[in-house]
Amino acid sequence: MPAQTRRVTPGAGVTYRGSVRFPALALLTVLPAALLVAPGPGAAAPAPAEQRQAARQIAYHQWDDGADWRRGTMAGVRVGKGRLMIKAPQGRRRYQGTTYDVAHWTSPWVRPGFDLTRLIASWSATTPRDSWIEIRVRGRAAGGATSSWDVLGRWAAGDRFVKRRTVSGQGDDLASVNVDTWQTAGLRGYQVRLTLLRRSGAAYTPSVDAVGAMTSRLPDAAGPTSKPGPAAGRTLDVPRFSQMVHRGHYPGWGGGGQAWCSPTSTSMVLAYYDALPRKKAYEWVPAGHTDPWVDLAARRTYDHDYDGAGNWPFNTAYAAPLAGKAFVTRLRSLREAERFIVAGIPVVASIAFGPGELSGAPISSTNGHLLVIVGFTKSGDPVVNDPAATTRSGVRRVYDRGQLERAWLEGSGGTTYVIHDRAHPLPAGSQRNW
Repeated sequence: MPAQTRRVTPGAGVTYRGSVRFPALALLTVLPAALLVAPGPGAAAPAPAEQRQAARQIAYHQWDDGADWRRGTMAGVRVGKGRLMIKAPQGRRRYQGTTYDVAHWTSPWVRPGFDLTRLIASWSATTPRDSWIEIRVRGRAAGGATSSWDVLGRWAAGDRFVKRRTVSGQGDDLASVNVDTWQTAGLRGYQVRLTLLRRSGAAYTPSVDAVGAMTSRLPDAAGPTSKPGPAAGRTLDVPRFSQMVHRGHYPGWGGGGQAWCSPTSTSMVLAYYDALPRKKAYEWVPAGHTDPWVDLAARRTYDHDYDGAGNWPFNTAYAAPLAGKAFVTRLRSLREAERFIVAGIPVVASIAFGPGELSGAPISSTNGHLLVIVGFTKSGDPVVNDPAATTRSGVRRVYDRGQLERAWLEGSGGTTYVIHDRAHPLPAGSQRNW
């Protein structure tokens, strides 16, 4: 049987309502493999710890411009200024009492180069008025068998007309859905399908700026702690927000503010880019609420099926139009996270840990928690903004490198929100996971 690992749950701690998604999730042990990316001429041989990290097989593929969209199959959609939108509806669909015009885009088949066991899609889109998008995925086994199309999300930026949601289960053939994660026993390739929907007869249209998919096949353990790298001694000036100051706010959104680690972390990164939403967007929040943009973020990321504000791609979908770009991927180590810090990009990390496994944390244990990695000490320990602190003053913390890396890699497979703007391009390289 494959080894078991804690299933990360986007929430603050195990005591909070809605914090537990599912029982422990099995991650298949990777067979011995060569490095995914061969070192360049004259490059030094990797240290043993780095070899172990390279065994973490992760790939990210994104479609985000006109040429990308045209490589797929378009049915009733067009490309305008690099965005995908409805041109001529291909049919109608009845959903939650409303009839919608429908158009589709289907990606080419993608082979990540290994038999994937997990896939997480993410996207950037706008959905004016009564419009929304649906994201589906299907896979193909080595022998050629093809799975059914599984729904990964029904998403709208607002919640007036359509309640955004995931559809867990769907385990009818070669795969199943665990909230925002597509799970398989090992498939050779996949396709993504976007469905764009608008109220029947309307002139407006949803538009999609980008869609991507992270695929992975991971070992069950983190392996040796990565060695400190180029970000040693660097810390980004990321504003500090506490989720706990929202305790009791809007319990209908995942149990209340004390469980809002994900939207609070996302908001900290948006504030770093000076990309928080305008005041008009959160005028409905009562006067006296500290950091009212966090209440807005919780509302805009809330998953009405999962009953929480910690859906990974729902958070990046909220952040993308504000900052510029955002997606979900997995990193192989804190050494990779250091490359983002050097580029001026803080990253949101999804972690899980038991009692005594993360010294100095404001909570004793958690089935799932998100925080922002903002830098590293001179000795290589990560500097974080941990939203579980009771006040802003306690948000900035330093954790032991090995403890945090294990909580991250073993808790969520290194799941990370990457949010950045035009002034902060992604680190260059051929690492394939961004």
